[in-house]
Amino acid sequence: MTGDAPPPASRPVPPPASRPVPPPAPPLASGPHGADALRPLLGTVLDALADGGRARGGPLPAGGPEAVAARIADVLGDALPDDGDPGALRALVHALAEGSTDPADPLCAAHLHCPPLAVATAADLAASALNPSLDSWDQAPAASALEAAVTRALAHTAGLADALVTTGGTESNQLALLLARETHGAGVRMVCGAQAHHSLPRAAWLLGLPEPVVVPTPSGVLDPAALDEALTALSGPLLVAATAGSTDAGLIDPLPEIAGLCAAHGARLHIDAAYGGGLLFSDRHRDKLAGLEAAHTVTLDLHKLGWQPVAAGLLAVARPAELAALQQRADYLNADDDTEAGFPDLLGRSLRTSRRPDILKIAVTLKTLGRGGLGDLVDQVCARAREFAALIDEHPGFELYDRPVISTVLFRPAGADDDAVAAVRRRLLHEGRAVVGRARLDGRLWLKATLLNPHTRPDALAQLLKLVEEGTPA
Repeated sequence: MTGDAPPPASRPVPPPASRPVPPPAPPLASGPHGADALRPLLGTVLDALADGGRARGGPLPAGGPEAVAARIADVLGDALPDDGDPGALRALVHALAEGSTDPADPLCAAHLHCPPLAVATAADLAASALNPSLDSWDQAPAASALEAAVTRALAHTAGLADALVTTGGTESNQLALLLARETHGAGVRMVCGAQAHHSLPRAAWLLGLPEPVVVPTPSGVLDPAALDEALTALSGPLLVAATAGSTDAGLIDPLPEIAGLCAAHGARLHIDAAYGGGLLFSDRHRDKLAGLEAAHTVTLDLHKLGWQPVAAGLLAVARPAELAALQQRADYLNADDDTEAGFPDLLGRSLRTSRRPDILKIAVTLKTLGRGGLGDLVDQVCARAREFAALIDEHPGFELYDRPVISTVLFRPAGADDDAVAAVRRRLLHEGRAVVGRARLDGRLWLKATLLNPHTRPDALAQLLKLVEEGTPA
């Protein structure tokens, strides 16, 4: 080849293999930019809540279960689509708000289902964003310290020594029976009234305890004479489960007399104050809980008379040493050398492992309102219940069960049979006009109004009574 020969043709260089650019990762709620990411989403959520509530137009959606399920199915479509929908947040929050029962509506008065305080709900958002998990100190440094301080303060308010945070009354009652079993043996037998919450016999079954002894309660509360007779006839370790605020009628067992009988018979005492425990905040009503301090364990539940978003339960204990029964060891969470070095061991504070800091919303509420502010709310709902009972008692078309002890009122249309009572409740539910509960006492079915909204006014109570009167079958 000579020097003046043309150079060989150059081959084109292929471009680098093209790779798809991944979409940006969704923003996080925590971290340095978490607040900025949340701010526009909060506007979306708040708008959807407001629009959904207006679309509902009442205390609950009309049309009954089938209509609600159909509307949800229409909005949801494919629950796990191949491609995401950026409008899902607005659409589903709107659908949930439109299809929810609104506990803040004065015509929603069936259950121990409170309208949560705005300040507690805002605190709950912070707990979700920060997402501490109270199974080890290194996941929840501040939350663990906050929980320890606030639970002790609430336990002291009830006259006990310490408290654990739970998901509500059911878990608290289960924990109470577990501590009794671990302290007194698997043969410990529960004695309770017929009006006791269903979670108590269920907990006995779940824990393999003997069949509970159920004392009849014809007046709606434990009768000391009948309880004394039962305790005298029984042998072995015994646990008496008393109630401070029954689910059906809000009645409170005679706690001082029951505590005296437990002391005389050597029986352990648990008091389920999931409903009535909120009376501790009220100077006017606190005396109704006299005797609470004599219990070994007490169930409290602040998503009732504490106006907290679910969940906000506690189990108060008189003897913190009994909590050693809950202790577990997992080297990755509470290694011995870490505990010896001063890092708090949290596994013995719950049956759960991962658990959210529900104590934050409770602490914010207690600090913001104080005992006096919460006591005022308790006084207001108790006053509304007395007013509603008086309204019923004066109405010739209705029968009142009894004067309310807390904030539950039982009533029924005069002359109506049980089928008619059940029918009027279902009719109001189906039409989306009112949410009224039901309870069976004295062998008859009663309508139940549980008043937990301190903003409810007398005219709303009169309207509720009118709706029941108009909806009762002739």
